[in-house]
Amino acid sequence: MTRRAERRPGSLRSLLLWVLVPAQIAVLSLALWFSSRQLHQQVDLAYDRSLAGALRAIDHNISTGSGGLSVELPYLMLEFFELTANDAVYYRILTEDGLADIGNQDLPLPDARLPSNAPVFYDRDYLGASIRIAALARPMSPPLYGQKDGRIIVMVGEDRGGRDRVIRDMMVRNIVRDLIEVLASTGLIVVGVLIGLRPLTRLYRELKGRAPDDLSPIAAPELPREVQPLVDAVNQHVARHARQARRQRQFLDDASHQLRTPLAVLRTQLDYALRESDPAEARAALLAMRGGLDQAQRTAAQMLALARARGADTRASPPGPVALTPLAQDVIRQLYGLARQKRQTIGMEGGELGAVVPGIEWLLREALVNLMDNAIKYTPEGGAITLRIEHTAASVVLGVRDTGPGMTEADIRKAGRRFRRGRAGKRSHGAGLGLAIVHTIMRRHGGALRIEPADPGVLVSLVFPIDQGLPGNSSF
Repeated sequence: MTRRAERRPGSLRSLLLWVLVPAQIAVLSLALWFSSRQLHQQVDLAYDRSLAGALRAIDHNISTGSGGLSVELPYLMLEFFELTANDAVYYRILTEDGLADIGNQDLPLPDARLPSNAPVFYDRDYLGASIRIAALARPMSPPLYGQKDGRIIVMVGEDRGGRDRVIRDMMVRNIVRDLIEVLASTGLIVVGVLIGLRPLTRLYRELKGRAPDDLSPIAAPELPREVQPLVDAVNQHVARHARQARRQRQFLDDASHQLRTPLAVLRTQLDYALRESDPAEARAALLAMRGGLDQAQRTAAQMLALARARGADTRASPPGPVALTPLAQDVIRQLYGLARQKRQTIGMEGGELGAVVPGIEWLLREALVNLMDNAIKYTPEGGAITLRIEHTAASVVLGVRDTGPGMTEADIRKAGRRFRRGRAGKRSHGAGLGLAIVHTIMRRHGGALRIEPADPGVLVSLVFPIDQGLPGNSSF
């Protein structure tokens, strides 16, 4: 077995906390990342609007009407802009061909050619600092030096320190706010998980404190609806164990009751045989002991068969199609020797029908063996036993008819009860378990045990109704 298969699963509390808390932290971290990007964009947009305003103000004061490039700088506006930005401000005005250049002449141009009449914003390193630059290119009016398509480039730059400090301060506030939200929501999740699992903890303590023989249903109305099906399944499982325990106790009580008397009789017969000096009397006692042992063996075998029929596990013995004709022929061969000892004849009718019923083969064999054994036991010497298979529109019937003394109406009504023997059975050895075994087996198969008086004898049948899906159907 691998290490993974041997590892025990953790607690539900730990599973919920280790799933919910990291998931929440991951979601909030992702939200913080998105808000940071959005914050950078919004702050850059606000500061870029100020840069664009300074750019337009400078451009408005540029003139080429004197035959050269002249500019009247709006110093008051630049000072106000510098105070507002709280950082150094740079400017540069030049012709596109570079013949005229005013201001900070090493202020870097953008990598790509500027479009006309549209400001462009970009970041560059200048004088050891990161700056934000706004650049605008427009045609000269009037053109200088006789150029027809010359353009003027206006550039304004500012240090990014101011806007970066604003972004940093706002990010710190956002992080503090989100951290408080994470801690608060994590605390709520932990408290919610602990409160939600408290009924399961109480259920655990209740079950742990129960006595070993306490198989009463679990009553936990305060459990969540999601857990209630699990409790119902556990109650059903416990109920099955309780029924099994009752059957086992009943089996032990019946076994002790049925075997106590034969064993006591055997002990008495053994003591008598040991005291007897006459060989003939001792032999008679031994023969009586053998009869008692046969009876005890038969009783024990029938009780075990009854217990197996009641507790048969369909997983260990899955149902399948059972052909009745081969089953009946095997049982006849198995019991033919007993019938020949009493010079009885055994016949079979309907074997050519090929009737098939779904069920557990060894259980149906046990039922038929008990019916045939009873028929052989109660039919007098020279009698006849007939095994008959019938297939009607409503059912498949497997019947055993004998020419014995038959059964009274009272015996037929009470047939199938454990340890009850009819009027004819009281004159022979038996424990009264044969028909009880058959009744239990037929109930497991959804069928019925039917007993009808015959003239002479009695007809005992195993009835498999077709309307319950037994014959010709794969369900069980």
